[in-house]
Amino acid sequence: MKTEIRKLLGTEKLIIGTDRVLKAVRKGGISKVVLASNAPETLRAQLERYRKLAEFSVDDAGMTNDELGTLCKKPFSIAALAILA
Repeated sequence: MKTEIRKLLGTEKLIIGTDRVLKAVRKGGISKVVLASNAPETLRAQLERYRKLAEFSVDDAGMTNDELGTLCKKPFSIAALAILA
């Protein structure tokens, strides 16, 4: 998972942030959503509801939101990422 995220960092195919991810999911065209291990349960519930309507997978990053922010070279924590189809 880490290498896949690192490869997509410089491209337009990676969406970072909970609000942007939810907006992109509603709009469509998402192939995968990656969540931090400590992402809020409300976010998980929202994504599960949208996943029933659209075709995308929800994966666990296996790291906390602080570690995910560091991996993406951001000075803030990241709870959710989305990969465009």
